[in-house]
Amino acid sequence: MTRPPGFQDLFSRDAAGYAKFRPRYPAALFDWLAGLPASRRLAWDCATGNGQAATLLAERFEQVVGSDASLAQLRAARRAPRVGYVASLAESSSLAGGSVDLATVAQALHWLDLPRFYAEIDRVAAPGAALAIWGYARLTAPSGIQAAIRRFHEDTLGQYWPTERKLVEEGYRSFQIPIREVVSPPFAIEARLNLPALLGYLRTWSAVGNYIRANGRDPVAELEPELAAAWGDPAVLQPIVWPLFVRAGRWR
Repeated sequence: MTRPPGFQDLFSRDAAGYAKFRPRYPAALFDWLAGLPASRRLAWDCATGNGQAATLLAERFEQVVGSDASLAQLRAARRAPRVGYVASLAESSSLAGGSVDLATVAQALHWLDLPRFYAEIDRVAAPGAALAIWGYARLTAPSGIQAAIRRFHEDTLGQYWPTERKLVEEGYRSFQIPIREVVSPPFAIEARLNLPALLGYLRTWSAVGNYIRANGRDPVAELEPELAAAWGDPAVLQPIVWPLFVRAGRWR
């Protein structure tokens, strides 16, 4: 497996941590997505990352291809029956023309070259195919914990977020997507995490990696005492919620 040419790998800093600590999407989202296309033969999860979406799609489709340009992410991705992983750019997949019933992009559309990606969807889409993209907003947590994370997000990391992050913050509403869009039900990721799990999640943030490269120290370690004071017993499970935004519908 070789890295696709022309790809700047921003996601290999801690692929194992990404796979371990990133929040898990709700099954109800995939039940709804499976009803969008005319058939359920092949789903393509673009920029699959840790393979979470791909493995959930495989419970509802005959076959799933998860593609990503990051070799480290693919090596750490979850394995499951009916899921195959390939190293490729979303804009130039190795999929057969007219073969894909559902294409998905989870928390990654802002990294793609959209005109080229849409042209690739045109090439691979089967009759009645659908496209679904989604992401999650900032987490909500008990008040003291959330206040500390908000300051960390905005003040400590503010200048270190990639400019593309603003597109996620706005729920991709500025993107022109050539689908017959349907309104999705409300979805959210809900979890109960202890303090080490939340700290692990925070370390997967792209801005944390940028901060470490610029300053040579871990900002999450510096945040930990403030979070610990708000948390109490670090083993206690606290409720954490990530609201999801979804844009989906039949392909043009």
